[in-house]
Amino acid sequence: MQSHKREIKSFFYSQYFSDGLRMTIGIITPALVMMYLGHFDLGLTLSLGALCICTIDGPGPISHKRNAMAAGNGILLAVAIITGYARFNAFTLGLEITAFSFLFSMLTVYGNRAASVGTSALLVMIFMMDKAVPPPEIPYFSLTILAGGLWYMIFSLIFFGIRPYRAAQQILGENVADIARFLRIKADFYLTWTDVDENYRKLVMQQIQVSNHQDAVREILFKSRLMVKESTAASRILVITFNDLVDMFEQIMATHYDYNYIREKFESTGVLSEIADFLHHVADDLDNIGYAILANNRPEKLSNLELRLEHLKRRIDTIGADDKETSNLVLKKILINLRDLTKSISNIYKYYHSKASDSLVQSTNQVEYSKFVSHQDFAPHIFWDNLTFKSGAFKHALRVSLVCLVGFITAKNVSLGGHSYWVLLTIIVILKPGFSLSKQRNYQRLIGTIAGGAIGILILNFIPDKTAQFIILLVLMIGTYSFLRVNYIVSVIFMTPYVLILFKFLGLGTINIFQERVIDTLIGSGIAFIASYLLFPTWEFQQLNETLKSVITANINYLQKILESISGKVVGITEYKLARKDLYVNSANLSAMFERMTSEPKSKQKSVNDVHKFVVLNHILASYSANIASALIRSEQVTPHKDMLKLVKKSIAVLKDTDRKLSGESITPVEATPKTDVVPMPEAQPIPLTADDVLMKDQLGFINKMAVDIAKITDNILR
Repeated sequence: MQSHKREIKSFFYSQYFSDGLRMTIGIITPALVMMYLGHFDLGLTLSLGALCICTIDGPGPISHKRNAMAAGNGILLAVAIITGYARFNAFTLGLEITAFSFLFSMLTVYGNRAASVGTSALLVMIFMMDKAVPPPEIPYFSLTILAGGLWYMIFSLIFFGIRPYRAAQQILGENVADIARFLRIKADFYLTWTDVDENYRKLVMQQIQVSNHQDAVREILFKSRLMVKESTAASRILVITFNDLVDMFEQIMATHYDYNYIREKFESTGVLSEIADFLHHVADDLDNIGYAILANNRPEKLSNLELRLEHLKRRIDTIGADDKETSNLVLKKILINLRDLTKSISNIYKYYHSKASDSLVQSTNQVEYSKFVSHQDFAPHIFWDNLTFKSGAFKHALRVSLVCLVGFITAKNVSLGGHSYWVLLTIIVILKPGFSLSKQRNYQRLIGTIAGGAIGILILNFIPDKTAQFIILLVLMIGTYSFLRVNYIVSVIFMTPYVLILFKFLGLGTINIFQERVIDTLIGSGIAFIASYLLFPTWEFQQLNETLKSVITANINYLQKILESISGKVVGITEYKLARKDLYVNSANLSAMFERMTSEPKSKQKSVNDVHKFVVLNHILASYSANIASALIRSEQVTPHKDMLKLVKKSIAVLKDTDRKLSGESITPVEATPKTDVVPMPEAQPIPLTADDVLMKDQLGFINKMAVDIAKITDNILR
């Protein structure tokens, strides 16, 4: 019960609820103010402009929001004026819809923020289609829409200016919760009743969530001078906490073992369930930290992990002492990892209770943050270079433009009432570059509209009081925008009754509006679904080779850093972390691609089982590489050993051959070197291996095995 209460509270502290509240206030305020002044129609037009611009107000640095919303307002004015005049002729309006749908859908080549600007432009075009504005009043009406957009932009920037650290705190707190969930899945590997293969699938899916949130945190923290360079304790603690969280996630990723083997060997001792229980306690502490960050409080220690760890150590020592034939070495390795994890948790607690916060920032100076964030290029040639059928963005934009034209023609001939723009609105919302995303959004939109409509009718029939209806309208608006990014089907369930209540206030019939909305949604959904399957479809297997190549390349780069370290070269911590970030991001992209592939038609799925094996093998390879990299960073200096160097070079060579195969190159086996009469030089005396060297050599041998297995699976995929 307590955990459920915390989850509910966490939502109200989260960026999602904050976004919903901000968007609701920004949209509804102009209408309420103008209604009070006796100009409700003017207020609705201002709110329309605010509604269009709020789509750009996604997570990210405030400078990015400002620039995007400024560009969006300029485009909004131009599109509103053009649509206002084009709507007087069905041919010119159809031409505009086709051209603008293509143009603004192509903005996806410049990233998500630019894509949201394109969506904003398409929204104002759709809303203007049925606005009966006389030609002389079009400029004034369009300027009123612009005023609403500018109002929302100013309001949003002030909202963030009042609490500049809040957005970073929220997304960081959510990232902590993501890592806690990842750790719980890891803990389940030690429970004998857990299906290992199914648990791997859960693990790689959760890795996508962790990776996405970490990128979002980097976006806000590292691209914002306010966060990284402002000399305040709050900004430094946020940066240091995130830095430690990324390292902790690497620790968790690096703790990989042969779970079937340790289950078989230690199941009877009962120690595995104790390890799982300890990991769940660590996850509880992480949740506690994440909740405190969300709530803007200082996290207090939840449990004595050190005491639990000491108890676990005694249990493991007992196993080694009682059974001389059973080595507890692997359990001791697990214990070391758990101790490192406990230390990381303790450090984060200290950051929020240390008075000497100035000294904490020194630990972050080793990392050059600007290298960890991507920089979007807005050069015009990117747009022109994508005007080809080889580009997924081009095919998507062309599909959207043609489908919108069909939707426009259909709506004019079939739609029940005067809101034919709902057909186009449905198409714009549903159509995504990939089939699986379009299919998912289609299902969510249909279910949400029907369920939400039923709720709306019940509210209007059983709660006739206007004041109560208005309060419910506000709650529904907040729910709509709060769940927009986190759960689209819930967002639509909130959205439909909010629209019905709004139209009721405008004096329109509830049942008629509901019927019209459902039918228009069905029409738009049907057209969008058919088009996503038949019109320039983009299937995941078409991008499979490129995605696999990216993952292989990232593994090679990470192993290259390990090779340089083992060879005696000094590799900076930033170089390691950049290679690690690249590997984790590409691994998450591969996992996401696999998940989308499984929701496509069976006839369009290629080597799904082999791709799943590749995903799991890649996860294991990344875990062992991270383990070795962590050891090398801690030891700082490594004496080269030829056997170790040979193992790493072999692994890199195998992966490079795999990369060339994915590029379509043929691999010629290297012929054995012919024997000669040259007298061999006497071999140098081998360097004696320490216990750590033996462990690293075993791990490198396993990495080599993983590389070979990945090569074999890749061969199967390419057949």
